[in-house]
Amino acid sequence: MPELPEVETVRRGLTPALEHARLSGLRLHRPNLRYAFPERFAEQLEGAEILRLERRAKYLLFHLDTQAVWVTHLGMTGRFQVTDIDGQSLALDGNYYHAVRPDPKHLHVQVLATKGGVTRLIDFYDPRRFGFMLLLRPDELYAQGWYKGLGLEPLSDALNADALHALFSPRRTPLKSLLMDQTLISGLGNIYVCEALWRAALSPDLPGDRLSHTKAAELTLAVREVLEEAVAAGGSSISDFASASGELGYFQHRFRVYDREDEPCLRPGCGGTIARKTHSGRSTFYCPACQKG
Repeated sequence: MPELPEVETVRRGLTPALEHARLSGLRLHRPNLRYAFPERFAEQLEGAEILRLERRAKYLLFHLDTQAVWVTHLGMTGRFQVTDIDGQSLALDGNYYHAVRPDPKHLHVQVLATKGGVTRLIDFYDPRRFGFMLLLRPDELYAQGWYKGLGLEPLSDALNADALHALFSPRRTPLKSLLMDQTLISGLGNIYVCEALWRAALSPDLPGDRLSHTKAAELTLAVREVLEEAVAAGGSSISDFASASGELGYFQHRFRVYDREDEPCLRPGCGGTIARKTHSGRSTFYCPACQKG
């Protein structure tokens, strides 16, 4: 499933084409994804201008001049692609690997976006159809249980050493599970939690109430660094993820622990071997030799 850096990469890729663009000609190639599309979806989007495009956790929020918010979740395999009206992909700046063009049978949504006299085609593909799209008023959005329960944004100033220590210190739950708890910190997923814990030299099993303020500061920095590096690299393309230009990110080539079971630890002077265990049904990759904090 795309994690926060992948969704942020998509947001940044879509913003130049969609922010202050007018929408028209929406076409749905099926009645639903994970859920049914909003009633009168095409009619409500026709002529609307996207004022700004935001990300909250793993949700994309298209704020419209009609006072509605078009909410999109990519699910496991959802993917936007921006092309010109002839279907040619538009390249983005950055270091990417080229993706294989999506199978047309997985194309479910198409909409035209016109900005500065230029019209682009925005396609949404989703092979497994676990993504979804909603159209809500802001008050409806903020009242949704899945939205109002989201925790701190890890790339915002709200996540700092004091906040992290305050969140974790009353809890005996292991750090790995706490970092994955979306009601505490929103948007963190398995890959980047493993990588951040390794960078901070912290055991995934360390109970939250044993995390010192000093180590909380180091973990906060590690979380921010690994996320920012992943966004700069265009995310991690270990499955179906691709950016809005249809290109693949390459942060997976920078993994230090994730999916490296039985390989040597890359921390200088460590000499340990990467191991794998399970937390809440998810694989945790870590180095028992140096992640003892």
